[in-house]
Amino acid sequence: MSSRLPVLFILMTVMIDAMGIGIIIPVMPALILDIEGGTLANAAIWGGILSSSFAVMQFLFGPLIGNLSDRYGRRPILLVSLFVMAADYVVMAITHSIWILLLARIVGGIAGATQSTAAAFMADTNPPEKRGAGFGLVSAAFGLGFVLGPLIGGLLGDLGPRAPFYAAALLAFINFLFGFIVLPETVTDKTRRAFTLSRANPFGAIKHIRTLPGLGRLLTVLLLYQLAFNAYPAIWAYFTQARFNWDTRMIGISLAVFGISMALVQGGLIRIAIKHLGEVGTVMAGFSFAIISFSILAFLTNGWAALALTPVSAMAAMSVPALQAILSRQTSEDAQGELQGIFTSVGALAMILSPLLMTNVFAAFTAPDAPIYFPGAPFLASLVLAFAGLLLFLRRRKRPEDIRVT
Repeated sequence: MSSRLPVLFILMTVMIDAMGIGIIIPVMPALILDIEGGTLANAAIWGGILSSSFAVMQFLFGPLIGNLSDRYGRRPILLVSLFVMAADYVVMAITHSIWILLLARIVGGIAGATQSTAAAFMADTNPPEKRGAGFGLVSAAFGLGFVLGPLIGGLLGDLGPRAPFYAAALLAFINFLFGFIVLPETVTDKTRRAFTLSRANPFGAIKHIRTLPGLGRLLTVLLLYQLAFNAYPAIWAYFTQARFNWDTRMIGISLAVFGISMALVQGGLIRIAIKHLGEVGTVMAGFSFAIISFSILAFLTNGWAALALTPVSAMAAMSVPALQAILSRQTSEDAQGELQGIFTSVGALAMILSPLLMTNVFAAFTAPDAPIYFPGAPFLASLVLAFAGLLLFLRRRKRPEDIRVT
């Protein structure tokens, strides 16, 4: 049991990191309106800035924190990050300044960029043949946190827009105490290496894109897809409030249903789809589901119909694992790690850009002086991006591996 406690701590840490992304989504419109006043359109713009600032920090500091853990150890990096995160949630709960809220999201993005350190701990404590299972646990914990965050935020939002932040602070501090007791140090003098800033630079992966032949088009397809698909977390709380008059509880429940549906698609259904459709067919099917969902959501006026559409929308998530498999097939075995770094960088770039794009589109069509009141406009923008991604994918050069897996 004692050997399992550190792993439990690692999984709890990753889950709390993911919750930090999702817990604020249902209550953020109400919190921004409480702090700034104004209209929902103005709140949406600030929401996009806050979401993008968090993603920028994750993009910039994930590799840096991972490299720091190679030098100073996993234990201090993880414990310090958790303590800072707990304090950051308290600041967000008590502040009445939008600028302090922005600063808190910046600090939270840095403190929450510990997934690479958590994965490094799993690598330290597992032999090579078992590391895949360990990394799978880390991904599952992140997915669970992404589901629980909006759900907790929505349910506690009934107590006020600041209540979820107090709960998150308490959870982070309890996990800090748990880790302080059970977490060993896994970096030894033999494995410790000197810190160099060049190896901690997140732009290093992007710099090497051109060294991997034939991947530029597929990575552009991936970016277009994720820019479109990230409309859900970026705009959902504002869209559903404007279109369906949903409260924070309903927003949280709908996001949890969406997260669970995505987990089922990516954890199970993807294997069936690739077996029968092949990787290429699965990518096309995922894009097709995305296009159908965006087309309907843009004009939908019934909230229950939107909730019923959730499983169909989640089916679009098949595209990413299938694209990842195609990219992996086209990359040599000695460049797989480099590929995953680029894959992660593209995802982070989409998380930075999509909230800014989608919230500004939403604001433009819901502001009091908007020429047309149309809350579903961001989903039309997503529709255009998804169409562009699908067309670009169809125009790629056919390769021998474009086959079904049987």
